Amino acid sequence: MKRYGIILTTAIISLAFAASSWAACPQPRKTKAAPSNMASKDMTAKANLANGKKLYNKSAKPLACKMCHGDKGDGMGKLGKALKPNPRNFACAETMKDVSAGQMFWIVKNGSPGTGMAAHGKTLKDKEIWDVVKYIRESWVH
Repeated sequence: MKRYGIILTTAIISLAFAASSWAACPQPRKTKAAPSNMASKDMTAKANLANGKKLYNKSAKPLACKMCHGDKGDGMGKLGKALKPNPRNFACAETMKDVSAGQMFWIVKNGSPGTGMAAHGKTLKDKEIWDVVKYIRESWVH
């Protein structure tokens, strides 16, 4: 019985360590920068927050954003655990402080080579991408 307690304790500590390093903050990234005319663009003022939330949580194709980025935008979604590098942690202010709305739009539309971030430009209209960007920025990026 004592042996099982030691094994269980070791497993819990290992999982806690893995989870804490998995959702690291800040997250180093080498995602290619959007073209300057796009990086400086911000169409979130006209975007639909409610639709962005719906797309993030359920409707984005091929899969909803939360499947990788998590319910809390922290990069800890169910599918995100298998991705290397880990999905972007939107809740990390230090990581997100220099990521513009235009850069986020560019990444959602075109994907991010070398990561698990697929391009959604063929399945989401530009307006829908701006809706998602608005939801993410108003929910976690401050």
